[in-house]
Amino acid sequence: MTLFTAPSPRPHPPLSVVQMKMESELELTEWNTDLMDCFENASTCCYGFWCCPCMACTVAGRYGENRCLPLCDIISPAVCVICEIPLCVPPAVLSLRANMRSKFGIKGSLCKDIVASCFCMWCSWCQMHRELKHRSQAPTIINVVNQTVVSQPSPPMMTMQDPPPYYVPHPELHYLQR
Repeated sequence: MTLFTAPSPRPHPPLSVVQMKMESELELTEWNTDLMDCFENASTCCYGFWCCPCMACTVAGRYGENRCLPLCDIISPAVCVICEIPLCVPPAVLSLRANMRSKFGIKGSLCKDIVASCFCMWCSWCQMHRELKHRSQAPTIINVVNQTVVSQPSPPMMTMQDPPPYYVPHPELHYLQR
């Protein structure tokens, strides 16, 4: 009779090691501009003030989403009134803001995203527009290469010496040869 014994599972690394790796990989940054920094970029400020629905569609398109996504924020209050569904958080600005914060590793929380989306929706769209402009700028690349110069002596070469001159007696000087 053969008894089957299951192999013992491999030990898992301690939980603290896994947590330390995750924290070191995620270095969160701040938004490039604050929520109320509309005058940091005058063109974004004017675009958001005079035509915020168009700017919201531009932000959604630049972020890779459907350009019509922000229309949910514009149409949803009317639909909610007609259907008698209470909705106080604009869905498009909140979802795009939370996703952008997660993708770019920006500090914040979902609660802060909800507050910004509910009470400062246009400022939130402007902040996301400025962030995308900042992230789309071509980075300046400085390539510093540590070049080590090695001085190598020239290889030894054999040089040819001039051969000694041959002695050729001069016919007129034969009297000196005695």
